[in-house]
Amino acid sequence: MESRENIDRLNELKYLSVGKLLWKYSLPAIVGTVVMSLYNIIDRIFIGQGVGPDAIAGLAITFPVMNLASALGMLIGVGSSTRISIVLGQGNKEMAFKVLGNSIIMTIVLGLCYIMIFAVFMKDILILFGASERTLPYAYDFMMYILPGMLFMNLCYSYNNVMRASGYPTRAMVTMFIGAGLNIILAPIFIFIFDWGIKGAAIASDISMLVSAAFVMLHFMSGKSEIHFKHGIYRLKKSILVSVVSIGAAPFLINCAGCAINAIVNNMLYKYGGDSSVAAMGIFTTYTQLLVTVVIGICQGMQPIIGYNYGAMLFGRLRRTYYLAAVAASAVCLLGAMVSLICPQYIARAFTSDNELITATSNGLTIATMMFWGVGFQIVSTNFFQSLGMAAKSIFLSLTRQIIFLIPLLFLLSPHWGLSGVWAAFPISDALAIIVSAILVIYEFRSLRRMELTENKTLQ
Repeated sequence: MESRENIDRLNELKYLSVGKLLWKYSLPAIVGTVVMSLYNIIDRIFIGQGVGPDAIAGLAITFPVMNLASALGMLIGVGSSTRISIVLGQGNKEMAFKVLGNSIIMTIVLGLCYIMIFAVFMKDILILFGASERTLPYAYDFMMYILPGMLFMNLCYSYNNVMRASGYPTRAMVTMFIGAGLNIILAPIFIFIFDWGIKGAAIASDISMLVSAAFVMLHFMSGKSEIHFKHGIYRLKKSILVSVVSIGAAPFLINCAGCAINAIVNNMLYKYGGDSSVAAMGIFTTYTQLLVTVVIGICQGMQPIIGYNYGAMLFGRLRRTYYLAAVAASAVCLLGAMVSLICPQYIARAFTSDNELITATSNGLTIATMMFWGVGFQIVSTNFFQSLGMAAKSIFLSLTRQIIFLIPLLFLLSPHWGLSGVWAAFPISDALAIIVSAILVIYEFRSLRRMELTENKTLQ
Protein backbone atom coordinates (compact mmCIF):
# COMPACT_ATOMS: atom_id res chain seq x y z
CA MET A 1 0.00 0.00 0.00
CA GLU A 2 1.35 3.43 -0.96
CA SER A 3 2.27 5.83 1.84
CA ARG A 4 0.33 9.07 2.18
CA GLU A 5 3.56 10.98 1.51
CA ASN A 6 4.10 9.29 -1.85
CA ILE A 7 0.48 9.87 -2.91
CA ASP A 8 0.83 13.57 -2.05
CA ARG A 9 4.04 13.82 -4.11
CA LEU A 10 2.17 12.78 -7.24
CA ASN A 11 -1.04 14.68 -6.51
CA GLU A 12 0.80 17.98 -6.14
CA LEU A 13 1.95 17.71 -9.78
CA LYS A 14 -1.72 17.66 -10.73
CA TYR A 15 -3.31 20.09 -8.29
CA LEU A 16 -0.76 22.47 -6.74
CA SER A 17 -0.42 25.97 -8.24
CA VAL A 18 1.85 25.87 -11.31
CA GLY A 19 3.89 28.83 -10.04
CA LYS A 20 4.50 27.18 -6.68
CA LEU A 21 5.30 23.85 -8.37
CA LEU A 22 7.82 25.39 -10.76
CA TRP A 23 9.46 27.20 -7.88
CA LYS A 24 9.51 24.05 -5.72
CA TYR A 25 11.02 21.88 -8.44
CA SER A 26 13.21 24.43 -10.23
CA LEU A 27 14.92 26.05 -7.25
CA PRO A 28 16.55 22.83 -6.00
CA ALA A 29 17.36 21.90 -9.61
CA ILE A 30 18.95 25.30 -10.28
CA VAL A 31 20.95 25.22 -7.07
CA GLY A 32 21.96 21.63 -7.74
CA THR A 33 23.02 22.13 -11.35
CA VAL A 34 24.86 25.39 -10.60
CA VAL A 35 26.66 23.76 -7.72
CA MET A 36 27.50 20.77 -9.93
CA SER A 37 28.87 23.08 -12.61
CA LEU A 38 31.34 24.24 -10.00
CA TYR A 39 33.15 20.96 -10.67
CA ASN A 40 34.36 22.45 -13.96
CA ILE A 41 34.53 26.09 -12.93
CA ILE A 42 36.60 25.41 -9.83
CA ASP A 43 38.97 23.22 -11.82
CA ARG A 44 39.41 25.89 -14.48
CA ILE A 45 39.97 28.74 -12.02
CA PHE A 46 42.49 26.81 -9.93
CA ILE A 47 44.25 25.44 -13.01
CA GLY A 48 44.35 28.85 -14.71
CA GLN A 49 45.70 30.63 -11.65
CA GLY A 50 47.94 27.81 -10.39
CA VAL A 51 49.27 26.14 -13.55
CA GLY A 52 49.02 28.76 -16.32
CA PRO A 53 47.38 29.80 -19.63
CA ASP A 54 48.65 26.74 -21.53
CA ALA A 55 46.88 24.53 -19.00
CA ILE A 56 43.65 26.51 -19.53
CA ALA A 57 44.00 25.94 -23.28
CA GLY A 58 44.66 22.24 -22.66
CA LEU A 59 41.60 22.02 -20.46
CA ALA A 60 39.54 23.69 -23.22
CA ILE A 61 40.57 20.86 -25.54
CA THR A 62 39.05 18.34 -23.10
CA PHE A 63 35.59 19.94 -23.24
CA PRO A 64 34.42 17.95 -26.29
CA VAL A 65 35.47 14.65 -24.71
CA MET A 66 33.77 15.53 -21.43
CA ASN A 67 30.66 16.63 -23.33
CA LEU A 68 30.57 13.34 -25.20
CA ALA A 69 30.72 11.41 -21.93
CA SER A 70 27.93 13.58 -20.52
CA ALA A 71 25.92 13.06 -23.69
CA LEU A 72 25.96 9.28 -23.28
CA GLY A 73 24.78 9.69 -19.68
CA MET A 74 22.00 12.07 -20.69
CA LEU A 75 20.86 9.72 -23.46
CA ILE A 76 19.63 7.37 -20.74
CA GLY A 77 19.14 9.68 -17.76
CA VAL A 78 17.00 12.36 -19.41
CA GLY A 79 15.07 9.83 -21.48
CA SER A 80 14.24 7.68 -18.46
CA SER A 81 13.27 10.60 -16.20
CA THR A 82 10.94 12.03 -18.87
CA ARG A 83 9.40 8.63 -19.53
CA ILE A 84 8.88 8.06 -15.80
CA SER A 85 7.09 11.43 -15.45
CA ILE A 86 4.72 10.62 -18.32
CA VAL A 87 3.81 7.10 -17.14
CA LEU A 88 3.29 8.34 -13.58
CA GLY A 89 0.89 10.95 -14.99
CA GLN A 90 -0.94 8.10 -16.70
CA GLY A 91 -1.11 6.20 -13.41
CA ASN A 92 1.17 3.38 -14.62
CA LYS A 93 3.57 3.07 -11.69
CA GLU A 94 4.71 -0.46 -12.57
CA MET A 95 6.03 0.78 -15.91
CA ALA A 96 7.99 3.49 -14.05
CA PHE A 97 9.78 0.75 -12.08
CA LYS A 98 10.65 -1.11 -15.28
CA VAL A 99 12.02 2.04 -16.91
CA LEU A 100 14.25 2.56 -13.86
CA GLY A 101 15.56 -1.02 -13.98
CA ASN A 102 16.27 -0.97 -17.71
CA SER A 103 17.99 2.39 -17.42
CA ILE A 104 20.56 1.35 -14.83
CA ILE A 105 21.67 -1.56 -17.03
CA MET A 106 21.99 0.68 -20.10
CA THR A 107 23.95 3.34 -18.19
CA ILE A 108 26.53 0.90 -16.86
CA VAL A 109 27.03 -0.89 -20.19
CA LEU A 110 27.40 2.35 -22.18
CA GLY A 111 29.71 3.85 -19.57
CA LEU A 112 32.12 0.93 -19.58
CA CYS A 113 32.20 0.87 -23.39
CA TYR A 114 33.08 4.51 -23.93
CA ILE A 115 35.65 4.54 -21.11
CA MET A 116 37.54 1.67 -22.77
CA ILE A 117 37.39 3.35 -26.20
CA PHE A 118 38.58 6.71 -24.83
CA ALA A 119 41.44 5.06 -22.93
CA VAL A 120 42.79 3.45 -26.11
CA PHE A 121 42.43 6.40 -28.49
CA MET A 122 42.76 9.39 -26.13
CA LYS A 123 45.77 11.10 -27.77
CA ASP A 124 44.28 10.81 -31.26
CA ILE A 125 40.94 12.16 -30.02
CA LEU A 126 42.54 15.18 -28.34
CA ILE A 127 44.61 16.02 -31.43
CA LEU A 128 41.42 15.80 -33.50
CA PHE A 129 39.78 18.30 -31.15
CA GLY A 130 42.58 20.83 -31.64
CA ALA A 131 45.37 19.99 -29.18
CA SER A 132 48.77 21.47 -30.07
CA GLU A 133 52.25 20.40 -28.92
CA ARG A 134 51.99 22.87 -26.03
CA THR A 135 48.49 21.93 -24.87
CA LEU A 136 48.40 18.15 -25.50
CA PRO A 137 50.34 17.13 -22.35
CA TYR A 138 47.92 19.07 -20.12
CA ALA A 139 44.82 17.76 -21.90
CA TYR A 140 46.08 14.17 -21.89
CA ASP A 141 47.01 14.17 -18.19
CA PHE A 142 43.63 15.59 -17.19
CA MET A 143 41.60 13.14 -19.29
CA MET A 144 43.49 9.99 -18.32
CA TYR A 145 43.07 10.72 -14.62
CA ILE A 146 39.41 11.77 -14.85
CA LEU A 147 38.40 8.89 -17.14
CA PRO A 148 37.60 6.36 -14.37
CA GLY A 149 35.25 8.85 -12.71
CA MET A 150 33.10 9.33 -15.82
CA LEU A 151 30.91 6.29 -15.06
CA PHE A 152 30.19 7.73 -11.61
CA MET A 153 29.43 11.07 -13.25
CA ASN A 154 26.87 9.41 -15.53
CA LEU A 155 25.23 7.56 -12.63
CA CYS A 156 25.06 10.73 -10.57
CA TYR A 157 23.76 13.05 -13.31
CA SER A 158 21.32 10.54 -14.79
CA TYR A 159 19.64 9.29 -11.64
CA ASN A 160 19.60 12.73 -10.12
CA ASN A 161 17.13 13.56 -12.91
CA VAL A 162 15.08 10.46 -12.13
CA MET A 163 15.10 11.35 -8.42
CA ARG A 164 13.64 14.76 -9.26
CA ALA A 165 11.09 13.35 -11.71
CA SER A 166 9.75 10.93 -9.09
CA GLY A 167 9.08 13.69 -6.56
CA TYR A 168 12.33 14.37 -4.66
CA PRO A 169 13.69 17.73 -5.91
CA THR A 170 15.33 18.73 -2.62
CA ARG A 171 17.17 15.43 -2.24
CA ALA A 172 18.38 15.80 -5.83
CA MET A 173 19.82 19.19 -4.88
CA VAL A 174 21.59 17.73 -1.84
CA THR A 175 23.28 15.20 -4.13
CA MET A 176 24.88 18.02 -6.09
CA PHE A 177 25.97 19.84 -2.94
CA ILE A 178 27.77 16.77 -1.66
CA GLY A 179 29.87 16.35 -4.82
CA ALA A 180 30.63 20.03 -5.39
CA GLY A 181 31.45 20.60 -1.73
CA LEU A 182 34.01 17.81 -1.79
CA ASN A 183 35.51 19.16 -5.02
CA ILE A 184 35.87 22.66 -3.57
CA ILE A 185 37.80 21.20 -0.64
CA LEU A 186 39.91 18.64 -2.49
CA ALA A 187 40.86 20.52 -5.70
CA PRO A 188 43.05 23.24 -4.09
CA ILE A 189 44.64 20.67 -1.77
CA PHE A 190 45.63 18.39 -4.64
CA ILE A 191 46.69 21.20 -7.01
CA PHE A 192 48.57 23.53 -4.63
CA ILE A 193 49.50 21.60 -1.48
CA PHE A 194 50.26 18.21 -3.08
CA ASP A 195 51.55 19.99 -6.22
CA TRP A 196 49.78 17.52 -8.52
CA GLY A 197 48.89 20.21 -11.08
CA ILE A 198 46.18 19.45 -13.61
CA LYS A 199 45.94 15.78 -12.63
CA GLY A 200 45.10 16.88 -9.07
CA ALA A 201 41.96 18.59 -10.34
CA ALA A 202 40.95 15.40 -12.13
CA ILE A 203 41.50 13.20 -9.06
CA ALA A 204 39.46 15.60 -6.89
CA SER A 205 36.60 15.36 -9.39
CA ASP A 206 36.81 11.55 -9.44
CA ILE A 207 36.46 11.27 -5.67
CA SER A 208 33.63 13.81 -5.57
CA MET A 209 31.67 12.07 -8.33
CA LEU A 210 32.09 8.68 -6.64
CA VAL A 211 30.61 9.95 -3.38
CA SER A 212 27.71 11.70 -5.19
CA ALA A 213 26.91 8.58 -7.22
CA ALA A 214 26.87 6.47 -4.04
CA PHE A 215 24.36 8.89 -2.45
CA VAL A 216 22.05 8.68 -5.47
CA MET A 217 22.20 4.90 -5.66
CA LEU A 218 21.40 4.57 -1.94
CA HIS A 219 18.23 6.59 -2.55
CA PHE A 220 16.99 4.14 -5.17
CA MET A 221 17.97 1.15 -3.08
CA SER A 222 15.63 2.35 -0.33
CA GLY A 223 12.15 0.87 -0.48
CA LYS A 224 10.81 4.10 1.01
CA SER A 225 11.37 6.12 -2.19
CA GLU A 226 8.55 6.55 -4.72
CA ILE A 227 10.43 4.64 -7.44
CA HIS A 228 13.20 2.24 -6.37
CA PHE A 229 15.22 -0.80 -7.39
CA LYS A 230 13.47 -4.12 -6.85
CA HIS A 231 13.42 -7.66 -8.19
CA GLY A 232 12.04 -8.21 -11.69
CA ILE A 233 12.66 -4.78 -13.27
CA TYR A 234 16.08 -5.36 -14.87
CA ARG A 235 15.12 -7.54 -17.85
CA LEU A 236 15.72 -5.38 -20.93
CA LYS A 237 12.64 -4.71 -23.04
CA LYS A 238 12.86 -3.30 -26.55
CA SER A 239 9.82 -1.02 -26.15
CA ILE A 240 11.35 0.60 -23.04
CA LEU A 241 14.79 0.97 -24.63
CA VAL A 242 13.33 2.61 -27.72
CA SER A 243 11.14 5.03 -25.74
CA VAL A 244 14.00 6.06 -23.42
CA VAL A 245 16.58 6.48 -26.19
CA SER A 246 14.20 8.37 -28.49
CA ILE A 247 13.41 10.93 -25.78
CA GLY A 248 17.01 11.14 -24.58
CA ALA A 249 18.27 11.56 -28.12
CA ALA A 250 17.69 15.34 -28.01
CA PRO A 251 20.10 16.19 -25.16
CA PHE A 252 22.44 13.48 -26.45
CA LEU A 253 22.62 15.16 -29.85
CA ILE A 254 23.02 18.59 -28.24
CA ASN A 255 26.13 17.39 -26.47
CA CYS A 256 27.42 15.50 -29.51
CA ALA A 257 26.85 18.64 -31.53
CA GLY A 258 28.82 20.50 -28.87
CA CYS A 259 31.70 18.06 -29.40
CA ALA A 260 31.68 18.65 -33.15
CA ILE A 261 31.40 22.40 -32.68
CA ASN A 262 34.25 22.47 -30.17
CA ALA A 263 36.49 20.50 -32.50
CA ILE A 264 35.75 22.82 -35.43
CA VAL A 265 35.92 26.02 -33.39
CA ASN A 266 39.14 25.06 -31.58
CA ASN A 267 40.88 24.30 -34.86
CA MET A 268 39.62 27.54 -36.43
CA LEU A 269 40.61 29.61 -33.41
CA TYR A 270 44.06 28.04 -33.38
CA LYS A 271 44.42 28.79 -37.10
CA TYR A 272 43.45 32.47 -36.79
CA GLY A 273 44.51 33.30 -33.22
CA GLY A 274 46.76 30.61 -31.74
CA ASP A 275 46.61 28.98 -28.31
CA SER A 276 45.43 32.17 -26.60
CA SER A 277 42.23 32.17 -28.68
CA VAL A 278 41.63 28.49 -27.82
CA ALA A 279 42.05 29.35 -24.15
CA ALA A 280 39.65 32.30 -24.62
CA MET A 281 37.08 29.86 -25.98
CA GLY A 282 37.56 27.80 -22.82
CA ILE A 283 36.70 30.81 -20.65
CA PHE A 284 33.78 31.78 -22.92
CA THR A 285 32.43 28.23 -22.73
CA THR A 286 32.79 28.13 -18.95
CA TYR A 287 30.93 31.43 -18.51
CA THR A 288 28.07 30.64 -20.88
CA GLN A 289 27.78 27.10 -19.51
CA LEU A 290 27.22 28.57 -16.05
CA LEU A 291 24.29 30.60 -17.39
CA VAL A 292 22.96 27.66 -19.38
CA THR A 293 23.24 25.54 -16.24
CA VAL A 294 20.72 27.83 -14.53
CA VAL A 295 18.41 27.50 -17.52
CA ILE A 296 18.82 23.71 -17.46
CA GLY A 297 17.85 23.78 -13.78
CA ILE A 298 14.65 25.63 -14.73
CA CYS A 299 14.03 23.03 -17.45
CA GLN A 300 14.60 20.18 -15.01
CA GLY A 301 12.03 21.71 -12.69
CA MET A 302 9.65 22.16 -15.62
CA GLN A 303 10.06 18.61 -16.97
CA PRO A 304 8.17 16.54 -14.35
CA ILE A 305 5.35 19.10 -14.21
CA ILE A 306 4.86 19.18 -17.99
CA GLY A 307 5.39 15.43 -18.40
CA TYR A 308 2.90 14.52 -15.68
CA ASN A 309 0.22 17.01 -16.80
CA TYR A 310 0.63 15.99 -20.43
CA GLY A 311 0.05 12.38 -19.41
CA ALA A 312 -3.00 13.52 -17.41
CA MET A 313 -4.16 15.72 -20.37
CA LEU A 314 -4.20 18.91 -18.27
CA PHE A 315 -3.05 21.20 -21.08
CA GLY A 316 -3.82 24.51 -19.37
CA ARG A 317 -1.38 23.74 -16.57
CA LEU A 318 1.14 22.58 -19.16
CA ARG A 319 0.99 25.89 -21.04
CA ARG A 320 1.29 27.99 -17.87
CA THR A 321 4.35 26.00 -16.80
CA TYR A 322 6.03 26.61 -20.15
CA TYR A 323 5.32 30.36 -20.10
CA LEU A 324 6.77 30.80 -16.59
CA ALA A 325 9.85 28.72 -17.41
CA ALA A 326 10.50 30.62 -20.65
CA VAL A 327 10.28 34.02 -18.92
CA ALA A 328 12.59 32.95 -16.09
CA ALA A 329 15.17 31.44 -18.47
CA SER A 330 15.13 34.51 -20.72
CA ALA A 331 15.74 36.78 -17.71
CA VAL A 332 18.80 34.74 -16.72
CA CYS A 333 20.32 34.87 -20.20
CA LEU A 334 19.56 38.59 -20.59
CA LEU A 335 21.41 39.36 -17.36
CA GLY A 336 24.34 37.18 -18.41
CA ALA A 337 24.56 38.81 -21.83
CA MET A 338 24.54 42.31 -20.29
CA VAL A 339 27.41 41.45 -17.93
CA SER A 340 29.54 39.97 -20.71
CA LEU A 341 28.93 42.96 -22.97
CA ILE A 342 29.57 45.62 -20.30
CA CYS A 343 32.55 44.16 -18.40
CA PRO A 344 34.03 41.12 -20.19
CA GLN A 345 37.51 41.79 -18.81
CA TYR A 346 36.38 41.04 -15.26
CA ILE A 347 35.09 37.63 -16.36
CA ALA A 348 38.47 36.89 -17.97
CA ARG A 349 40.43 38.01 -14.89
CA ALA A 350 38.65 35.40 -12.74
CA PHE A 351 40.49 32.71 -14.73
CA THR A 352 43.82 34.28 -15.64
CA SER A 353 46.21 37.16 -15.04
CA ASP A 354 47.77 36.82 -18.51
CA ASN A 355 47.12 40.10 -20.39
CA GLU A 356 47.09 38.51 -23.84
CA LEU A 357 44.47 35.99 -22.75
CA ILE A 358 42.37 38.66 -21.02
CA THR A 359 42.28 40.72 -24.24
CA ALA A 360 41.42 37.70 -26.41
CA THR A 361 38.64 36.63 -24.04
CA SER A 362 37.14 40.12 -23.79
CA ASN A 363 36.98 40.47 -27.58
CA GLY A 364 35.40 37.04 -27.99
CA LEU A 365 32.79 37.53 -25.26
CA THR A 366 31.72 40.94 -26.60
CA ILE A 367 30.95 39.52 -30.05
CA ALA A 368 29.71 36.01 -29.23
CA THR A 369 27.12 36.93 -26.57
CA MET A 370 25.29 39.66 -28.53
CA MET A 371 22.19 37.43 -29.01
CA PHE A 372 22.63 35.30 -25.92
CA TRP A 373 19.65 36.98 -24.25
CA GLY A 374 17.31 34.77 -26.33
CA VAL A 375 19.09 31.46 -25.75
CA GLY A 376 17.08 30.73 -22.58
CA PHE A 377 13.83 30.74 -24.55
CA GLN A 378 15.35 28.44 -27.17
CA ILE A 379 16.58 25.91 -24.59
CA VAL A 380 13.26 25.88 -22.72
CA SER A 381 11.43 25.30 -26.01
CA THR A 382 13.69 22.36 -26.84
CA ASN A 383 13.10 20.86 -23.40
CA PHE A 384 9.36 21.50 -23.71
CA PHE A 385 9.10 19.12 -26.66
CA GLN A 386 11.40 16.67 -24.90
CA SER A 387 9.10 16.72 -21.84
CA LEU A 388 6.15 15.86 -24.07
CA GLY A 389 8.04 12.87 -25.47
CA MET A 390 8.13 14.51 -28.92
CA ALA A 391 11.62 13.35 -29.78
CA ALA A 392 11.74 14.48 -33.43
CA LYS A 393 10.87 18.12 -32.70
CA SER A 394 13.16 18.25 -29.70
CA ILE A 395 16.05 16.80 -31.70
CA PHE A 396 15.45 19.23 -34.56
CA LEU A 397 15.51 22.25 -32.23
CA SER A 398 18.61 20.84 -30.54
CA LEU A 399 20.41 20.76 -33.87
CA THR A 400 19.34 24.18 -35.17
CA ARG A 401 21.52 26.32 -32.94
CA GLN A 402 24.69 24.22 -32.90
CA ILE A 403 24.71 22.28 -36.15
CA ILE A 404 22.25 23.45 -38.81
CA PHE A 405 23.10 27.15 -38.45
CA LEU A 406 26.40 27.45 -36.57
CA ILE A 407 28.65 25.13 -38.60
CA PRO A 408 27.81 26.66 -42.02
CA LEU A 409 28.21 30.14 -40.55
CA LEU A 410 31.65 29.27 -39.18
CA PHE A 411 32.86 28.18 -42.60
CA LEU A 412 31.12 31.09 -44.34
CA LEU A 413 32.33 33.94 -42.09
CA SER A 414 35.83 32.92 -40.96
CA PRO A 415 37.50 33.07 -44.43
CA HIS A 416 36.34 36.69 -44.79
CA TRP A 417 36.56 38.02 -41.22
CA GLY A 418 39.14 35.67 -39.70
CA LEU A 419 39.00 35.45 -35.89
CA SER A 420 36.08 37.90 -35.67
CA GLY A 421 34.14 35.74 -38.14
CA VAL A 422 34.47 32.70 -35.87
CA TRP A 423 33.07 34.64 -32.92
CA ALA A 424 30.34 36.33 -35.03
CA ALA A 425 28.90 32.97 -36.09
CA PHE A 426 27.56 32.44 -32.54
CA PRO A 427 25.08 35.38 -32.26
CA ILE A 428 23.79 34.91 -35.83
CA SER A 429 23.17 31.21 -35.16
CA ASP A 430 21.42 32.08 -31.88
CA ALA A 431 19.09 34.52 -33.64
CA LEU A 432 18.05 32.03 -36.32
CA ALA A 433 17.46 29.25 -33.76
CA ILE A 434 15.27 31.55 -31.65
CA ILE A 435 13.03 32.31 -34.64
CA VAL A 436 12.61 28.63 -35.55
CA SER A 437 11.82 27.71 -31.92
CA ALA A 438 9.11 30.37 -31.69
CA ILE A 439 7.42 29.07 -34.85
CA LEU A 440 7.34 25.46 -33.61
CA VAL A 441 6.05 26.38 -30.14
CA ILE A 442 3.21 28.49 -31.55
CA TYR A 443 2.21 25.64 -33.85
CA GLU A 444 2.31 23.09 -31.00
CA PHE A 445 0.19 25.23 -28.69
CA ARG A 446 -2.47 25.47 -31.38
CA SER A 447 -2.40 21.69 -31.69
CA LEU A 448 -2.78 21.26 -27.93
CA ARG A 449 -5.75 23.63 -27.89
CA ARG A 450 -7.45 21.52 -30.56
CA MET A 451 -6.83 18.40 -28.47
CA GLU A 452 -8.23 20.18 -25.42
CA LEU A 453 -11.41 21.19 -27.27
CA THR A 454 -11.87 17.64 -28.56
CA GLU A 455 -11.43 16.21 -25.04
CA ASN A 456 -13.95 18.70 -23.59
CA LYS A 457 -16.55 17.80 -26.23
CA THR A 458 -16.05 14.11 -25.52
CA LEU A 459 -16.62 14.64 -21.81
CA GLN A 460 -19.81 16.60 -22.52
